[in-house]
Amino acid sequence: MVDRKPDSAEANGNREAPLDVLIAGAGYVGLTAAVSLKQARPGLAIAIVDAAPAGVWQKDGRASAIAAAASRMLEQLGVWEEIAPEAQAITEMIITDSRAADPVRPVFLTFDGEVAPGEPFAHMVANRDLNGALRRRAEKLGIDIIEGMAVSAFDVNGAGITVHLADGAALKARLLIAADGVNSKLRDMAGIKTVKWEYGQSGIVCTVAHERPHNGRAEEHFLPAGPFATLPLKPDKDGTNRSSIVWVERTEDAKALVEGDEFVFEHDLEQRFGLKLGEIRVADKPRAWPLGLTLARAFVAPRIALAGDAAHGIHPIAGQGLNLGFKDVAALAEVVVEADRLGQDIGALDVLERYQQWRRFDTLQMGVTTDVLNRLFSNDIGPLRAARDLGLGLVERMPKLKDFFIRQASGLSGDTPRLLKGEAI
Repeated sequence: MVDRKPDSAEANGNREAPLDVLIAGAGYVGLTAAVSLKQARPGLAIAIVDAAPAGVWQKDGRASAIAAAASRMLEQLGVWEEIAPEAQAITEMIITDSRAADPVRPVFLTFDGEVAPGEPFAHMVANRDLNGALRRRAEKLGIDIIEGMAVSAFDVNGAGITVHLADGAALKARLLIAADGVNSKLRDMAGIKTVKWEYGQSGIVCTVAHERPHNGRAEEHFLPAGPFATLPLKPDKDGTNRSSIVWVERTEDAKALVEGDEFVFEHDLEQRFGLKLGEIRVADKPRAWPLGLTLARAFVAPRIALAGDAAHGIHPIAGQGLNLGFKDVAALAEVVVEADRLGQDIGALDVLERYQQWRRFDTLQMGVTTDVLNRLFSNDIGPLRAARDLGLGLVERMPKLKDFFIRQASGLSGDTPRLLKGEAI
């Protein structure tokens, strides 16, 4: 792998050897798609083009919840062994429903953190560690990454697609995978419409250092403005205990919090975090992102497949956004690899339709679920609060139903692609 811009020969015309697959976007979705396809079919010519400047990924201080199915996939792809020492297992999950000022937060629901003996249902992984491990695996497989270069246009021409880059270079491929995020320009270029609305909420993300260890426990507190999640991280190199915070507030309040006085931010944070883990301090600069629901009306077009946030952007209330992206990749890779083995055209619309049929309903279902959960819990309506707390209490008393939710959260329910089962394709 070489992180570079195209050389002058490429800038003056098409590459002499057309690609089989070109992927737009070098986040976890684009990288995993490239590694999945190349590992299964080494003969495929695959490249990634990314609009972000080289090295930007190294500045990402966020962490993500990696479900058990996704970690099985990463193990199959040869990267989990590198990630695992820095990954924090989630050993327990508790859910509360209260107001921020309430002195006591009753626990309505608890989950054991294992889907199988010794296998946690999720791990917390720093985004830098995940991206770095995938990049190194891509390098070992000989996948080229062109950084700092956006796609400006593309032309579908029979058996292929010509992708024009911002500097005038043109790359030919049989299949273009759009993994360029929730505001995907490629999706718009392909004429794919979306269902989209904003929640009037923003998610504040930061890392919190605390005195006492979290022991792998994650917490989600449902508050009137939105959920406040505390997610366990590995201690840093100095042994400092840390947790990742995903704090949902109304957009105007979130903006005031992250741009305002640090003392006010820490006071409001402490009110929600509590002192159960001793004194706390903010370990990095808090940032906020607006939240909404975005669902592509189609996941494919001639020679193009959408994956990850380009196909769907959902509320973080269930922590499933990243894992939906991994499921897209696993399904798309399985479809493309099977078609290639059968000698079929991997970019043909009938092939890509198999991927769309596999993933669209599941994604719609998750989008609707997170939307309903957010509307149900992000309010302070008395009768609704009583009803939802009764529902949480009933789930707590039904072990089989709790096991069902754990399987859902782990990504191991439904029609699961082989990679998510830890199987080769």
